[in-house]
Amino acid sequence: MFLAALTACAVSALLVLARIILGKTTFDRVLAVNSLGTIIVIGIALHGFYANRPEFLDIAIVYALINFIGTVAILKLFSTGSLKGNNK
Repeated sequence: MFLAALTACAVSALLVLARIILGKTTFDRVLAVNSLGTIIVIGIALHGFYANRPEFLDIAIVYALINFIGTVAILKLFSTGSLKGNNK
């Protein structure tokens, strides 16, 4: 079962890498990088489960939070040109 899950993650990662390279817009590429980060989080959790090391789940959660915050920051930077709030 572990091998099937790992194979599914590898195939998904290859498809996402193709989307990163062939993406038509910057937003497509950024969202593909976010998807790759999610696949990496799943891989970390799978490895922790297989190795019977529950602390890997904590690492996966931290990586997921960093991935989310980074994606939101990059999309805000591309859409507004600044990471600052509204200057009204």
